[in-house]
Amino acid sequence: MNTTRISIIMPAYNEAAHLPALLDSIDVARARYAGDVEAIVADNGSTDATAAIARERGCVVAPVEKRAIAAARNGGAALATGEVLAFIDSDSRIHRETFNAIAQALARPDVIVGATGVVPSRWSAGIWTTWAVMTPMTWLAGVDAGVVFCRRADFHAVGGYDENLLCAEDVKFLFAMKKFGRTRGMRFHRPASVRAITSTRKFDKLGDWHFLLQMPVVGWRVLFNAKKNEEYVKRYWYEDR
Repeated sequence: MNTTRISIIMPAYNEAAHLPALLDSIDVARARYAGDVEAIVADNGSTDATAAIARERGCVVAPVEKRAIAAARNGGAALATGEVLAFIDSDSRIHRETFNAIAQALARPDVIVGATGVVPSRWSAGIWTTWAVMTPMTWLAGVDAGVVFCRRADFHAVGGYDENLLCAEDVKFLFAMKKFGRTRGMRFHRPASVRAITSTRKFDKLGDWHFLLQMPVVGWRVLFNAKKNEEYVKRYWYEDR
């Protein structure tokens, strides 16, 4: 029976509408886990009831002023007391066996970091096609999304998330962890059958085909117009609510 203490960190900006469902799913997973689970909401300057909801539900609230998802993740990690850190976006829901799967994975000496993967909260032709395009890319890169987890000591050894990035900080973090793990003969791990459910609110707002249609434009801007791309990233990730 594994009793590893896990700190689950939720970066949040104006997530009052979505946070309760995530916390409900955490409660279910916590009840199925023999160890202790610490829930931390990293409040990234919310102007709604996000922080109040978190406190009412017994979460630790980490106020983070710098408007960057990476800063929010790091701010939550700074308050964590668990041996294991887990990160999940606040518009998601986790699988009921998530904490058991994480503890089992990190009990293995060959695992440095892992991610559960995700499925969308609804399907459509556009969303299915997006998943069909993106999933092989994540598998080939050896990374994934959903609940990302690692040992707290290893998190600090690589310096956490890069706060200079407004997006893709999670990908860079996983690459850094994998590189660190290779020096010790350790690898990335994807647990089976505990994928998180992620919100489709971007698709709801911008259309079910928007991601595939915009990817070529984003790629062009990354190569030839970084400032324009930064403006787009801010609109897409930071100014949508």
